[in-house]
Amino acid sequence: MQDYEESVSFLGTWGPFQKRVFLLLCLTSIPGGYNILSVIFLLAKPSHHCHIPAQSNLSQDWIQASIPLQVAGGRLERSSCSRYELDLVQNLSAVGGKPALNWILNQSSVEVLVSSLKREGCKDGWTYSTEHYESTVVSEFNLVCSDQWKQPLTSLFYFLGGIFGCLISGQISDRFGRKPVLFGAIFALSLFSSAAAFAPSWPVFIAFFFMLGMGQITSYIAAFVLGSELFMGSTRVNFSSLCFPCVYTSAMLLLPVNAYLVRSWRHLSLTMAVPGLACLPLWWLIPESPRWLVSRGRFQEAELLLRSAALHNRVEAPYVIFIPANVEKETSEKVESTSILDLLKTANIRNVTLMLWIIWFSLNVSFFGLSFNMSALSGNPFLNYILLTAVELPAYTASWLVAHSFPHRLSCISFTLLGALALLLIQITLDSNPAITLTLVLLGKFGILAGIAVLYIFTSELFPTVIRNSAMSSCAMFSRVGSSVSPYLLHLAVFNQFLPWIIMGCLSLLSLLVCFFLPETFREPLIDTIEQMPPVQWFRWPWASTPPDDGKLAKDQTTAPEICTSRL
Repeated sequence: MQDYEESVSFLGTWGPFQKRVFLLLCLTSIPGGYNILSVIFLLAKPSHHCHIPAQSNLSQDWIQASIPLQVAGGRLERSSCSRYELDLVQNLSAVGGKPALNWILNQSSVEVLVSSLKREGCKDGWTYSTEHYESTVVSEFNLVCSDQWKQPLTSLFYFLGGIFGCLISGQISDRFGRKPVLFGAIFALSLFSSAAAFAPSWPVFIAFFFMLGMGQITSYIAAFVLGSELFMGSTRVNFSSLCFPCVYTSAMLLLPVNAYLVRSWRHLSLTMAVPGLACLPLWWLIPESPRWLVSRGRFQEAELLLRSAALHNRVEAPYVIFIPANVEKETSEKVESTSILDLLKTANIRNVTLMLWIIWFSLNVSFFGLSFNMSALSGNPFLNYILLTAVELPAYTASWLVAHSFPHRLSCISFTLLGALALLLIQITLDSNPAITLTLVLLGKFGILAGIAVLYIFTSELFPTVIRNSAMSSCAMFSRVGSSVSPYLLHLAVFNQFLPWIIMGCLSLLSLLVCFFLPETFREPLIDTIEQMPPVQWFRWPWASTPPDDGKLAKDQTTAPEICTSRL
C-alpha cells in the first residue's frame, strides 16, 4: 500500500510498543547467530595419527618409531594416514631391537631399517589429539584420510539447507505471515540441534545438519523482514543496520566460548538448542506484521493490531486508520504472485540481477572462506574465532555510519577494496609473521563484512516493491551458494598454500568491479514497479550520482522509507 506509513504515522516511531518489540526481535536473532559457527566447531579436525593397539606389546619408543615422519608446511610432523607395517615392527621389537631416541637426527642403523619398511594404512583406526577438542564429528565418525571428503561435504549440506531455506522461506512468509515462519524456524533450530546430538551415524547427522542450515537462514530472514515492516524511519534503520546484527554477532561470540568449555560435540550440539527454546515463549509477545496483513487484504486484523499498539503508546488512533477508498481499491486489486523468474523479465532488471548475484556469490565465498581458513593459522582456535567474530561489531558500526552520509555504491566498493587488498597481502606474511597475518585476516574480514552490510542497503533500494522480497531471497540464495563453495577452498592449499587467499582476494576484486556498473541509489526514493528501475550505468564512475529532484519525489511518492542492512 503506497500510503501505509502515512496511515500509521499516528503511532510515532519510538514509543513503548516499538521499544518492546525492538528488544524482543533482537533477541530472536540469538538462536541463528549462535548456530552459524557450528560448522566450524562440530566439524573441527583434530591432529591425528594411526592407532597402535595396546595388545601389540610395543614399547613407547617403538610406538613412536612406527609412525612415519613427513614434512608439512615446512615442519616435521607425524603421518596422519599411514604407519609402518605393524607385524614387521613387532618382529623387530621381539628380537630385541631398540630404536634410539635420536634415531631421526643421527641416521642410525635402526632409523634406516625402520624407514625402509613397507607402509600400511590405519587398519586399527586413529588416535586423535584432545588438546582442543574431546571429540568432534570428524573424530567420532573418522572423516579423515580416505574419508576426508566427507568433512567438506558435511559443511556443504549445511549450506545447501540454507539455499533451500532461501528458496522457500520468502514464498511461505508471503503466504502465511512473517511470525509463523520466524518461530517455526526457531523451533526447527532447537529440534534438529537436539536430534543431531543423538545421530548414530554420519548419514543421519548430515540429514539433521541440512535441516539445521535451513532453519538458521530462515529464522534470520523472517526476523529481519518482520522488523523492517514493523518499524519506521530511523527506528527501522537502527534496528536492521546496527542493533539486530550486533545482537546476532554477540550470539556468534558465545559459541566459541561455549565450545571452549564444552569439548564434546554431542554436548555442544545439545547446548545449541537452548537459545531457540528460550525464544519460543516470545510468540505471545511479538505481533504479526500489520504491513503484511494489509498487503493480504486483512484490514480488520491490521487495524486491531495497530489500535492495540496505540494503547501501549498512549496515543489516540484515528476513527478510520485506512481510508475506505484506498481499502476498496486495494482489496479490488488481485495480488500478483511473484517468483524468481520476474527478476529476469526485462533486459534492465536482468542485468542488475545477474550483477548482484555475482557480487553476493563472490563476497560470501570470501567471507566464509576466511572463517574456514582460520584453521590454517597458528594459535588457539577458540581465540582466533573470537577475534574473527568480534571484528564484525566495528564493521557493522562503520557501515552504518558510512551508509548515512556517502553514496552506497562507492561505500560498498571502498570497503570491498580494503578487504581484497588485505587478503592479497596475506601471502607475503603467512609464513614469516603470524601476528601480522592475523591482523590482515581481521582487516580482510572487516572490509568484506562492511561491504556486505552496505550491499544489503544497496540491493534493497535497487529492486522495486513488487519483487523486493523475491530479489533479496534470490541474492541470499547465491550467498549460500558461495558459502557452500568456501569449505573446499582450504583443500586447494595442497597445491599452493597461498591459493585460497589469492582466490578470495581476486573474487573480492571481481565483485567491486561489477559494482562499478550498478546505478546509485543514495537518497533516491524507493521504487515500486519494475518500470521505475534505473538503467545500468555501463560507463559511470562510482562517485558519480544524480541528485534527486525533490519536486519529483514529492509527486511520485510519499515518505520514502529508509532501507536498512544486515547479514544473513
